[in-house]
Amino acid sequence: MSSVNKKEIEKFSKMATEWWDPEGKFKPLHKFNPIRIKYIKENIINNFKLKNKIKPLSGINILDVGCGGGLLSEPMSRMGANVTGVDASSKNIEIAKLHSKKNKLKINYLCASPEKLNIKKKFDVILNMEIVEHVEDINFFLKSCSKLLKKNGIMFVATINKTLKSYIFAIIGAEYLLRWLPIGTHEWEKFVKPEDLKKILLKNNLYLKKLDGMNFNIIKDEWNVSNDLSINYIAKFIKS
Repeated sequence: MSSVNKKEIEKFSKMATEWWDPEGKFKPLHKFNPIRIKYIKENIINNFKLKNKIKPLSGINILDVGCGGGLLSEPMSRMGANVTGVDASSKNIEIAKLHSKKNKLKINYLCASPEKLNIKKKFDVILNMEIVEHVEDINFFLKSCSKLLKKNGIMFVATINKTLKSYIFAIIGAEYLLRWLPIGTHEWEKFVKPEDLKKILLKNNLYLKKLDGMNFNIIKDEWNVSNDLSINYIAKFIKS
């Protein structure tokens, strides 16, 4: 079996050179990144009771799945985490390696999917950010990821809810009207309801600890954490 959707990999590989351009095709992700980083950082610190003020994630082993060009891997590394970034697109990994080398960051980038990851160690934290809506088989993908997580480890999943509102805003609005994203970036059928995500991960001994919405404020031009789960949401799971 494979969790890799070849059509999705081709789509993102074509845009690989634009990962680090804040005004390019990944502009929405650059705007989204600060709130994601803050959320992940705070939850890791609280969960593992970390005290290091200079390198707040020092000693934490993180696996960034579907890392793309490294937009999350790099800030995690700067905060002291030991980061492994994996992506099924060799072009994405190539861009990520070049950028981290330029910034003198030690990140272990590998072209792989979770089920093909040949690593013996398990991770304290797994990041599945904006990836589950692009995989071939979400059940198999999350099962493969859960095997790589330590007991009491955290898995973060950020994705898009399957609602009428998400179809209107995330596809019609963001892709066709505002052109924030290239047309065809998302498929509504692959969006995931929080209750479905919870059921899949429960089968793999992962329990929901936190669930928050992520909303974009057009007036302030920034993302915020909220109680509204109708479009974007982020979930924190703990492995028992």
